[in-house]
Amino acid sequence: MQDVELPETRASRIIDSSVRAVGLAAGWIWVILLCVIVTNVALRYLFGEGRVEFEEIQWHLNSVAFLTAIAYAYSVDAHIRIDVVASRLKPRTQVWIELYGTVLLLIPFIVMLFIFSLPFVSHSWAVGETSQSPGGLPFRWFLKAVLPIAFLLLMLAIVARVSRLWAFLSGSS
Repeated sequence: MQDVELPETRASRIIDSSVRAVGLAAGWIWVILLCVIVTNVALRYLFGEGRVEFEEIQWHLNSVAFLTAIAYAYSVDAHIRIDVVASRLKPRTQVWIELYGTVLLLIPFIVMLFIFSLPFVSHSWAVGETSQSPGGLPFRWFLKAVLPIAFLLLMLAIVARVSRLWAFLSGSS
Protein backbone atom coordinates (compact mmCIF):
# COMPACT_ATOMS: atom_id res chain seq x y z
CA MET A 1 0.00 0.00 0.00
CA GLN A 2 3.00 2.25 -0.37
CA ASP A 3 1.54 3.83 -3.52
CA VAL A 4 -1.92 4.59 -2.04
CA GLU A 5 -2.11 8.00 -0.40
CA LEU A 6 -4.56 7.84 2.50
CA PRO A 7 -6.22 11.06 3.65
CA GLU A 8 -5.65 12.27 7.18
CA THR A 9 -8.53 12.53 9.60
CA ARG A 10 -8.76 14.57 12.73
CA ALA A 11 -8.35 11.41 14.81
CA SER A 12 -5.39 10.19 12.76
CA ARG A 13 -3.59 13.54 13.06
CA ILE A 14 -3.89 13.52 16.85
CA ILE A 15 -3.14 9.84 17.36
CA ASP A 16 -0.35 9.57 14.78
CA SER A 17 1.45 12.63 16.12
CA SER A 18 1.29 11.18 19.65
CA VAL A 19 2.45 7.72 18.57
CA ARG A 20 5.24 9.22 16.48
CA ALA A 21 6.37 11.42 19.37
CA VAL A 22 6.56 8.40 21.66
CA GLY A 23 8.37 6.43 18.95
CA LEU A 24 10.91 9.17 18.31
CA ALA A 25 11.53 9.64 22.03
CA ALA A 26 11.89 5.88 22.51
CA GLY A 27 14.35 5.86 19.63
CA TRP A 28 16.91 7.28 22.03
CA ILE A 29 16.77 3.96 23.87
CA TRP A 30 18.85 2.52 21.02
CA VAL A 31 21.60 5.05 21.74
CA ILE A 32 21.53 4.18 25.44
CA LEU A 33 21.59 0.47 24.54
CA LEU A 34 24.64 1.01 22.36
CA CYS A 35 26.43 2.78 25.22
CA VAL A 36 25.58 -0.06 27.63
CA ILE A 37 26.85 -2.67 25.16
CA VAL A 38 30.10 -0.81 24.54
CA THR A 39 30.62 -0.35 28.28
CA ASN A 40 29.89 -4.00 28.97
CA VAL A 41 32.26 -5.20 26.24
CA ALA A 42 34.99 -2.83 27.44
CA LEU A 43 34.60 -4.01 31.02
CA ARG A 44 34.68 -7.65 29.96
CA TYR A 45 37.60 -7.57 27.53
CA LEU A 46 39.73 -4.76 28.93
CA PHE A 47 39.25 -5.37 32.64
CA GLY A 48 38.03 -8.99 32.76
CA GLU A 49 34.92 -7.87 34.64
CA GLY A 50 31.56 -9.19 33.42
CA ARG A 51 28.46 -7.57 34.91
CA VAL A 52 25.11 -9.35 35.10
CA GLU A 53 23.35 -6.00 35.45
CA PHE A 54 24.69 -4.83 32.11
CA GLU A 55 23.67 -8.08 30.41
CA GLU A 56 20.14 -7.77 31.73
CA ILE A 57 19.76 -4.07 31.06
CA GLN A 58 20.72 -4.79 27.45
CA TRP A 59 17.79 -7.08 26.85
CA HIS A 60 15.48 -4.84 28.89
CA LEU A 61 16.37 -1.83 26.73
CA ASN A 62 16.12 -3.88 23.54
CA SER A 63 12.67 -5.14 24.55
CA VAL A 64 11.33 -1.69 25.37
CA ALA A 65 12.76 -0.14 22.21
CA PHE A 66 11.45 -2.93 20.00
CA LEU A 67 7.95 -2.91 21.51
CA THR A 68 7.58 0.85 21.14
CA ALA A 69 9.01 0.69 17.61
CA ILE A 70 6.17 -1.57 16.49
CA ALA A 71 3.53 1.13 17.00
CA TYR A 72 5.78 3.76 15.43
CA ALA A 73 6.46 1.57 12.37
CA TYR A 74 2.76 0.91 11.93
CA SER A 75 1.98 4.61 12.28
CA VAL A 76 4.43 5.67 9.57
CA ASP A 77 3.57 2.64 7.40
CA ALA A 78 7.13 1.33 7.59
CA HIS A 79 6.23 -2.17 8.71
CA ILE A 80 7.05 -5.17 6.57
CA ARG A 81 4.48 -6.33 4.08
CA ILE A 82 4.50 -8.50 1.02
CA ASP A 83 2.75 -6.57 -1.73
CA VAL A 84 3.39 -8.98 -4.59
CA VAL A 85 -0.32 -9.51 -5.24
CA ALA A 86 -1.72 -6.33 -3.73
CA SER A 87 0.53 -4.06 -5.81
CA ARG A 88 -1.27 -5.31 -8.92
CA LEU A 89 -4.69 -4.44 -7.54
CA LYS A 90 -6.58 -1.16 -7.78
CA PRO A 91 -5.94 1.24 -4.85
CA ARG A 92 -9.52 0.92 -3.63
CA THR A 93 -9.23 -2.90 -3.55
CA GLN A 94 -5.92 -2.63 -1.68
CA VAL A 95 -7.56 -0.43 0.94
CA TRP A 96 -10.51 -2.83 1.33
CA ILE A 97 -8.09 -5.73 1.83
CA GLU A 98 -6.12 -3.80 4.44
CA LEU A 99 -9.30 -2.70 6.22
CA TYR A 100 -10.69 -6.24 6.41
CA GLY A 101 -7.32 -7.69 7.40
CA THR A 102 -6.93 -5.10 10.13
CA VAL A 103 -10.44 -5.42 11.53
CA LEU A 104 -10.75 -9.20 11.27
CA LEU A 105 -7.18 -10.30 12.06
CA LEU A 106 -4.97 -7.59 13.52
CA ILE A 107 -7.34 -5.96 16.00
CA PRO A 108 -8.50 -9.26 17.60
CA PHE A 109 -4.87 -10.41 17.81
CA ILE A 110 -3.73 -7.20 19.54
CA VAL A 111 -6.74 -7.21 21.88
CA MET A 112 -5.93 -10.79 22.92
CA LEU A 113 -2.27 -9.94 23.48
CA PHE A 114 -3.31 -6.96 25.59
CA ILE A 115 -5.81 -8.99 27.63
CA PHE A 116 -3.37 -11.84 28.28
CA SER A 117 -0.51 -9.49 29.13
CA LEU A 118 -2.41 -7.90 32.04
CA PRO A 119 -2.40 -10.96 34.37
CA PHE A 120 1.20 -11.61 33.34
CA VAL A 121 2.19 -8.14 34.59
CA SER A 122 -0.15 -8.27 37.57
CA HIS A 123 1.31 -11.54 38.84
CA SER A 124 4.85 -10.27 38.38
CA TRP A 125 4.03 -7.12 40.35
CA ALA A 126 2.15 -9.02 43.09
CA VAL A 127 5.08 -11.35 43.79
CA GLY A 128 7.67 -8.60 43.43
CA GLU A 129 9.42 -10.53 40.68
CA THR A 130 13.13 -9.90 40.32
CA SER A 131 15.86 -11.44 38.23
CA GLN A 132 16.84 -14.99 39.12
CA SER A 133 20.48 -14.16 38.42
CA PRO A 134 22.65 -13.14 41.36
CA GLY A 135 23.25 -9.44 40.97
CA GLY A 136 20.43 -9.19 38.42
CA LEU A 137 17.96 -6.37 38.13
CA PRO A 138 14.97 -5.90 40.43
CA PHE A 139 11.49 -4.80 39.32
CA ARG A 140 10.95 -7.37 36.55
CA TRP A 141 7.30 -6.32 36.58
CA PHE A 142 8.33 -2.93 35.21
CA LEU A 143 9.73 -4.51 32.07
CA LYS A 144 6.68 -6.73 31.73
CA ALA A 145 4.42 -3.68 32.09
CA VAL A 146 5.78 -2.43 28.78
CA LEU A 147 3.83 -5.21 27.03
CA PRO A 148 0.29 -3.89 27.63
CA ILE A 149 1.49 -0.31 27.19
CA ALA A 150 3.04 -1.17 23.81
CA PHE A 151 -0.08 -3.06 22.70
CA LEU A 152 -2.24 -0.12 23.73
CA LEU A 153 0.03 2.23 21.77
CA LEU A 154 -0.20 -0.09 18.76
CA MET A 155 -3.98 -0.21 19.13
CA LEU A 156 -4.07 3.58 18.98
CA ALA A 157 -1.98 3.51 15.80
CA ILE A 158 -4.40 0.94 14.37
CA VAL A 159 -7.39 3.15 15.18
CA ALA A 160 -5.72 6.04 13.37
CA ARG A 161 -4.96 3.85 10.36
CA VAL A 162 -8.52 2.48 10.22
CA SER A 163 -9.90 6.03 10.30
CA ARG A 164 -7.65 6.89 7.34
CA LEU A 165 -8.69 3.75 5.45
CA TRP A 166 -12.34 4.53 6.06
CA ALA A 167 -11.89 8.15 4.97
CA PHE A 168 -10.31 6.91 1.72
CA LEU A 169 -13.16 4.48 1.06
CA SER A 170 -15.93 6.93 1.94
CA GLY A 171 -14.32 9.81 0.08
CA SER A 172 -14.26 12.05 3.17
CA SER A 173 -11.44 13.37 5.28
